[in-house]
Amino acid sequence: MLKNVSWKPLAAAAGGTIVIALLLMMGDKMSITLMMAPFGASCVIVFVLPDSPLAKARNVVGGHLISTGVGLVMLHIFGDSTWSIALSVGLSILLMQLTRTVYPPAGADPLVVMLSGAGWSYLFTPVLLGAVLIAISAYGYRKLLATKTAILKSEK
Repeated sequence: MLKNVSWKPLAAAAGGTIVIALLLMMGDKMSITLMMAPFGASCVIVFVLPDSPLAKARNVVGGHLISTGVGLVMLHIFGDSTWSIALSVGLSILLMQLTRTVYPPAGADPLVVMLSGAGWSYLFTPVLLGAVLIAISAYGYRKLLATKTAILKSEK
């Protein structure tokens, strides 16, 4: 009965669990914040859809950096009005397309920045460090999947 159950959903769930736990534990150990809500959505993409172009490190890191940067610029220049919040999302979408770093979870980053009143350090912690850790973990996960798939094929 268990032979017919795919191991991939469990592996994806484990990957997301491990990365989020790692971000939280490392943040606690370093006394910094390495967590933001969009990282949960990042885990869905990199672990459930590891072969997707969206799961590339360029998209994960670049999308989060661009969108957070836009949110920070808009917040510090225009404040958190309805239009500056809305425009920050639109500009993030535009810039991610122009730089080929489209990453859907990053669309929430300007909202998080604007609604929380984040400072410039937010770009580095949690965004840069967290996104890099997710991208590195996703790379390792893809390597493990490839190895597991090769082993299963050789057993047939």
